Formats: sequence, C-alpha cells, structure tokens
Amino acid sequence: MSTRRNRLTMRGAIALALAAATLSAPVAAQDRAAPTPDARIKKIEAEVRALQRKVFPDGAVKYFEPEIAQPNAAVANPSVPTGGAVTDLLARLDTVEAALARATAQNEENANRMSKLEARLTALEAGNAAVSAQPAPAGVEPLTPATPSRSITGTVNANAAAMTTTAAAKPSAANPSSERIAAVAAIEKPASADKGEDDYLYGYRLWEAKFFPEAQQQLKATVDKYPRHARVSYARNLLGRAYLDDGKPGMAAQAFLQNYQANKAGDRAADSLLYLGVAMTRLKETQRACVALQEFGDVYAAEAAGRLASQYGAAKAAVKCN
Repeated sequence: MSTRRNRLTMRGAIALALAAATLSAPVAAQDRAAPTPDARIKKIEAEVRALQRKVFPDGAVKYFEPEIAQPNAAVANPSVPTGGAVTDLLARLDTVEAALARATAQNEENANRMSKLEARLTALEAGNAAVSAQPAPAGVEPLTPATPSRSITGTVNANAAAMTTTAAAKPSAANPSSERIAAVAAIEKPASADKGEDDYLYGYRLWEAKFFPEAQQQLKATVDKYPRHARVSYARNLLGRAYLDDGKPGMAAQAFLQNYQANKAGDRAADSLLYLGVAMTRLKETQRACVALQEFGDVYAAEAAGRLASQYGAAKAAVKCN
C-alpha cells in the first residue's frame, strides 16, 4: 500500500513539472523575441540624449531632468498607494517622446535657418562679383569732390593726384609709323652752349608741330633735368599745354598747378593758373574752374586785362560761374 502511494506521488510530481515547463516555454520565448519595456525606454532615452547633444550643444540640462537628483525632503504618505511599474514606464515614455519631438523640431529649424543664410550669402557674392566686373570709365579716373574754398590751392592741390587721367596714347604715338618717325626726326634740335635752353626750345618745336606725346616726353625731361633753369616756368607751363592739347586735361591740370605753386612770380605762372581753369572746365569741374579763373583775375589783373585778355575772356565764356 505504501509502495503504491509513493508511485502515485511520483507520477503527480512529474505531471506538475511537465505542466510548468509547458507554461513557461512561451513566456521565455516571448522574452527572447522582444525586449522588455524598460530596456526599450532606456534605449530611446540614450538616443534622445545623443540627439540633444547635437542640437543643443550648450547642455541637455535645459530640457531633461538630471539622472541623479537630490531626494525630496517630504516623505510619501504610506497610506497613499503609489503607481505601479507600468505607470512609471508610461510616464517616462511620454517625457522622452516630448523631448524627442522638441529636439527634432529644433534641428529642422536650425537646418532651415542655415539654408536661408547660405542662399543670402550666395546672392551677396554674386552681386559683389557683378559690381567688380563693371569696367571703370575709359580714359578718366573718378574725381574726389572738394569742399568749396576761395583758395585755388585748397580746392585743387588736395585732389591733384585724383584728377590725373589715364587716357591711352593715340595710336600714332604708341605705334609710330615710318612717316611719323621721319617727320619728328626732321625737326631740328638747337645746339648751343645752354643745354637747358636747347632742350626747352626743342620741346616747344615738337609741340608747335603738334607732336604732343613727343613734346610731353621732351618737356618733362627738361623740367626734371634743369629744375632751376630760367626756362623752367616756361617748360612746366608748356608741358601742361601739351597734355591739354593731347586730350589729357587731368594731367594738364596737375602740371599747371605745380607750375603755379612752385613760383607764383614765375614767367608763366599766370598762364598756368588761367589754363588750370580751362582744364577744370574740360573735366566738368565747374566749381574749381570758377575758383581758378576768379583767382587769376584777382592775382594777375594786369595779365587778365592785357597779354592774356583774349584767353581769359574765352575761358570765362566756356563756364558758367555764380
């Protein structure tokens, strides 16, 4: 009897063990097939932190609670039941999803701003390139406006360099033909004991024959070589005339101004001041032209009424002064 009872007990234990194994197998398979909710939450939190560090480089503490925080001073009432594990997981999931949405929106906004900035930069670079590609007006450099002044020195000398034009030499001077070379060679150069006088007279003869580029070269060399010669005032003034007759009023104005300022009592200082007004008129610098002509009439009244009267009248008729 005892042996039979033992056999029944053994059979019951085996049956219970088999039933337990049968019930636990699907649960174990399910655990292996999908991670637990807690593992999923931890994985999402890690991804959000990585995205946050990329989008918000100044720190994630603005958007997430610290992982380790000081415990609250208040003690929970033991009589109030606390939420279960599932409730805690759902709350954490809601927080993570909200933070992920904010981070994604911020990332998209930053990308949109960057795209607009790049478009504006491209447009600005294209505009600058178009402005830089525009050529300057041929032959004349821009003039710097001067403050109105009664003194020709104050109005013209401050911008003398800016008034210099860069007009190219005429083709006949840049590439002289054999006929031009022969014509220039036919002009006799004086030969006397006064080399300075000879050089000036040769420049004058070139100018008189309308070989203006050759005259400019000769007269400039004369001024540089003989700065204290008795003819230097003549040479400087004639150099300005050679520029003016060659269609270079900016360079002419500079030469006239230098001669006037170098020696206002020079033999051709009055001529240079008068023709400075003419050069300014051709440059369409009406205000400076009027100042020069007015100063000429005041400083050289005798020449304005005598030797240079006709030139003075023509110069005043060519410009309208107040």
